[in-house]
Amino acid sequence: MTDSPRNGDLVASTDRDANVPDDVLSAIRTLIEWTGDDPEREGLIDTPGRVARAWKEYCQGYGEDPGIHLARVFEEVGGYDELVLLRDIPFQSHCEHHMAPIIGKAHIAYLPHHHVVGISKLARVLHGYARRLQVQERLTAEVADCIWDRLAPQGVAVVIEATHACMTARGVRTPGVTMTTSRMMGCFRDDEKSRKEVLMLMGVADKG
Repeated sequence: MTDSPRNGDLVASTDRDANVPDDVLSAIRTLIEWTGDDPEREGLIDTPGRVARAWKEYCQGYGEDPGIHLARVFEEVGGYDELVLLRDIPFQSHCEHHMAPIIGKAHIAYLPHHHVVGISKLARVLHGYARRLQVQERLTAEVADCIWDRLAPQGVAVVIEATHACMTARGVRTPGVTMTTSRMMGCFRDDEKSRKEVLMLMGVADKG
């Protein structure tokens, strides 16, 4: 079987493993063996390299500053000074406690002061922080703080809803449970009317 970029990880990974440190490959083999399987059997022989490359991709957020996506702003917006909201942004992260998947969606809103940013940049900020080992509470705060610091808006609201495999697939094993976290800043924190409006537009009930 020969390597082909089009076939991705379904082919032998010898060449691609050249960039993976030996101790990383060894650690993954040890984990496979510790769980009770044979890392030398045919189906697992290339797994250490695939796992290593996958985790490098899962955690690629460590190699970037998410705030850089907010560097370019637009001031010619025709006097627009109302809410900007991006709903239902899908994301995937991994919890720092069990390295299990966190899968969910985020709602990000801000009230501009003097300028706006391209809406795709809000999603890029989210993904930049999500592609690290995380806890949902910190992820929510990091996204909100980044937008607040870089755009200097009148208000920022971030709500994240996600399921955690460390709870659904192990431990208490309770599927179907969604965790919701929020961070309100500026007018959305200080003014109840503004907070209720943004939560309504997000489709999230204000719990008070």
